[in-house]
Amino acid sequence: MAQAARRLSEAARTGSPCRPVRDLIGAGDVAAGYAVQQRLADLRSAAGARVVGHKIGLTSPAVQRQLGVDQPDFGLLFDDMDVSGYDVVPLAGLLQPKVEAEIAFVLGADLDTGDLTPERIRAAVDHAVPALEIVDSRIAGWDITIADTIADNASSGRFVLGRDRVRLDDAEPAAAVMTMTDDGEVVSEGTGAACLGDPLAALGWLARTARRYDRPLRAGQVVLSGALGPMVPVRPGSEVVAVISGFGTVATRFGASS
Repeated sequence: MAQAARRLSEAARTGSPCRPVRDLIGAGDVAAGYAVQQRLADLRSAAGARVVGHKIGLTSPAVQRQLGVDQPDFGLLFDDMDVSGYDVVPLAGLLQPKVEAEIAFVLGADLDTGDLTPERIRAAVDHAVPALEIVDSRIAGWDITIADTIADNASSGRFVLGRDRVRLDDAEPAAAVMTMTDDGEVVSEGTGAACLGDPLAALGWLARTARRYDRPLRAGQVVLSGALGPMVPVRPGSEVVAVISGFGTVATRFGASS
C-alpha cells in the first residue's frame, strides 16, 4: 500500500504520470485500492486540505466503456479542488484532464446510520446544482483498472458547481437531459438515467459504500453524482458549457496551457 501511495504521490508532485499501481495491489482488489486512497487522503489532510464531499465515478456505461471498467467507485472531494469561483481554471497541476457533466447534490442531513432507503436518500438532499467534474489521472495514458483508479482518488481533479440551486420537489434527476458543448460545439450528450439508472440511486450506492469504508456522508457535503454522458479531453483555452434540463447551466473556461 505504501509503495503504491508513494508512486501516485510522486506523479502528482512532479506532474509526470506514472505506471499503474496494479502490480503492487492487484488489478481487481477494490479494498486495497481504497486503502491506498485513504493513505493519500490522510497525507493531503495533514497538509491542510479539508474534505468537503465525495465524487462517484464510473456510473455511466459510456464512461465505463471508455475506461474498460464495469463498476462504480468513489473518491473524496477536497476544498482545494473546488474551482467554481474561477473565471479561468488553470491547467497547472493537472496531468491528463478530461471534463464531464454531472448533477451535484448538497446534503442537508447525515447518512451515517440506519436504513438507507430511497426515500431517506432523497430526503437527505437539501438541493442540487449542475456541475462539471474535471477528472484527471496520475497514471500514464489513463491505463487503469478499477483498483488503479480507486487508489488514485477515483481519478479526481477539480470540480465546478453551477449557481442554479434546485430542490428535488421541482426536478427529477433521472429525467434530466444533458448537453455539453466545447466552444459551442456539442461534444457530449446524455441523461440522468445513464447514471446508474438514476443519480439518486448512485447517491444511495455511495451512502452504503462510503459507510462500509468508514467515510459516511455528512450534512453540508457535496456529492458529484457521476457522469451523465461521455467525458471529453480538456482543450486549453476553450469554454465548456453544460445544460442539464431541470437543473440549469454550468460553464467554465480553461487556461491556455499548463
